[in-house]
Amino acid sequence: MSKLLEATGIEAGYGASQVLFGVDIDVKPGEVMALLGRNGMGKSTLLKVLTGTLKPMRGSVRFEGAEIGGTRPDAIGRRGVAIVPEGRHVFPNLSVDEHLRAFARPRAGQAPRWTVDALYGLFPRLGERKANAGNQLSGGEQQMLAIARALSTHPKLLILDEATEGLAPLIREEIWRCLATLKAEGEAILVVDKYVQRLLPLADRHLILERGRAVWQGDSAALDADRGLWTRYLGV
Repeated sequence: MSKLLEATGIEAGYGASQVLFGVDIDVKPGEVMALLGRNGMGKSTLLKVLTGTLKPMRGSVRFEGAEIGGTRPDAIGRRGVAIVPEGRHVFPNLSVDEHLRAFARPRAGQAPRWTVDALYGLFPRLGERKANAGNQLSGGEQQMLAIARALSTHPKLLILDEATEGLAPLIREEIWRCLATLKAEGEAILVVDKYVQRLLPLADRHLILERGRAVWQGDSAALDADRGLWTRYLGV
């Protein structure tokens, strides 16, 4: 299968502090890839490189075969990469409906897949609160809105940084249900989350980072079978 996203030999950091050391990662069309590791191991830094908010010191990032390493975030977004950032970053004064309509960007030559109505079908709770401003939503509702907003751009790759961090258990379940639906719809997803047990049935493959280096990669069956990895690298 061809690779939608392929990053090789990524080295990156901040000033004199290097965080990533020769990391390779790829995502295939229609695949869910989970990026795992304890806090501070370089996951968010890698996502910044992939989405253009941090220029790599060395290495290559290719999307659909074209080099995008060091490209501006807006240009990468127009190519079809959308990120749901940690912290959600919804606009406090825009309503739910205004968020979804303002960011909608159908792809040329394609019938719009994630229309506003389709997004309300995916997240009925947002439909109930479509007139509410961003600052009137709970943390879980803001996360749903952040995911729906990203989908409204009709991405070819959806990236989620800490998909269920800080959410109540019932809301986490709704996010997992949404991601399972997106997988069934054939969306390519790169997801960071600490709930490994919930990622096992969702992700096709997993990559573990430890101190800025990729230390393990494999499928869900292999990760489930080796609980020593969980203890050694994930703190589970």
